[in-house]
Amino acid sequence: MEKNELYPIFLKVSQLNVLIVGGGKVAHEKLSFLLKSSPNARVSLIALEFSKDLEGLAIEHNVKIIKKPYAIDCLEGRHIVIAATNNREVNKQIYTDAKARFLLVNVADTPDLCDFYLGGIVTKGQIKVAISTNGKSPTMAKRLRQFFEAVIPDEIDDLAENLNRFRKGIKGDFAEKVTKLNTLTKGLLKEDND
Repeated sequence: MEKNELYPIFLKVSQLNVLIVGGGKVAHEKLSFLLKSSPNARVSLIALEFSKDLEGLAIEHNVKIIKKPYAIDCLEGRHIVIAATNNREVNKQIYTDAKARFLLVNVADTPDLCDFYLGGIVTKGQIKVAISTNGKSPTMAKRLRQFFEAVIPDEIDDLAENLNRFRKGIKGDFAEKVTKLNTLTKGLLKEDND
């Protein structure tokens, strides 16, 4: 049985330079997803033309819009690249160029040409849960995201803040702190038998 071997990380995209190449529906979807989770993401868009919806979203979030065709020099100073054009050959060229520069790249709807996937994300204040189906089913990731949004209480952020204050006040070495926090939070996983 195949396993999901992806390693989840949370990137500070407000400190990284993200490039989305494309100006249509798929680019709009990728930008929307990124901004929903990280409204201050540092993003640039490159395409010859942009849909009105995409252009409006970009303007609303101060996303840099560059009207020109893709060329390898577009990758200069980037950390992450998302290829979202409607041209498979251009997307493949973006992938090849990005890999040659050791950049992380995602080619929309082409799992074989992705270093990462944009999975489902649930955010409740400071708590963020990422969901991946290893590129197999974005629809399932969406449904799981909706489920977790419904079952994780909004008050969980208050609990995280309280635990943070408690953690800062604990005395002792690392092992003692871990033991105290584990004891305190054990009840989070207990089932209610009443």
